[in-house]
Amino acid sequence: MDVSNTRRIVLLGKSGVGKSSLANIILGEAKFKVDHCNDSKLKCSSVETKSIDGRSITLIDTPGFFDAGRSEAETKPEMVRCLTESAPGPHAILILLQVEKFTEHERAVITQMFQYFSEDAFKHAVIVFTHGDQLPEGMKIEEYVEQSEGLSDLVHKCGGRCHVFDSKYWKSNEGHQYRSNQFQVGELLNTIDKIVIENNPAYYTDESLQDIERAIEREEGRIRAASGNMTQEEVRKQAKGNVLKKQVDNAPRTWITKNKAEDSAMLKFLLYP
Repeated sequence: MDVSNTRRIVLLGKSGVGKSSLANIILGEAKFKVDHCNDSKLKCSSVETKSIDGRSITLIDTPGFFDAGRSEAETKPEMVRCLTESAPGPHAILILLQVEKFTEHERAVITQMFQYFSEDAFKHAVIVFTHGDQLPEGMKIEEYVEQSEGLSDLVHKCGGRCHVFDSKYWKSNEGHQYRSNQFQVGELLNTIDKIVIENNPAYYTDESLQDIERAIEREEGRIRAASGNMTQEEVRKQAKGNVLKKQVDNAPRTWITKNKAEDSAMLKFLLYP
């Protein structure tokens, strides 16, 4: 599998919104563990890569970074892992919401998410709704979004990109084509293709991700020099693991902050001893 041509996709959202279920729908098999306890403290980031319709796709399923009650010490290692796994940057950022009323709490969660990214992240963001069975009969998700000023503004900020899935009832092609996960996966992958084509660079990046990528590339060089019979995919995987361990083991408990300049400086300290 050509790692350099892999589309990296990060799934963000609260615990229980359906990130793991969506990842399994996209992959077409149960690779991610679906936990219905809604306790983000018991979860950690998971990563899977698969070829889908001629595309190499890497899904990075994150725990509930933005759940109430999670301390910085709990979220720090997972945010570091998310950044490392998506380096040099994700091609698409899927923001998951349920088909339900868009409240001030959801607004606050979205605001918090993008405190960790720059405004450029919206160029790669897609709003993905779960629990599609709650969508009124005959209604498309774009029509549902238009009923809420908050949702409409959010989707507009993400370039008008939105899709809807359902992990219970949309598993077959019976009935209307729109209410089929298979149809929606095809539409979502087409949307991600358009994001890649329209953006330069094709993936989202910032200074922190660039620092991580440079550290991974240095580690790849060391691994190749020590073992010349490994595939590029094996080298990349080991390099990411080594860099991640170094970051998590050496980072002070107060990192990550919400100050990107401070975070980038801390990454340089950790990655360039």
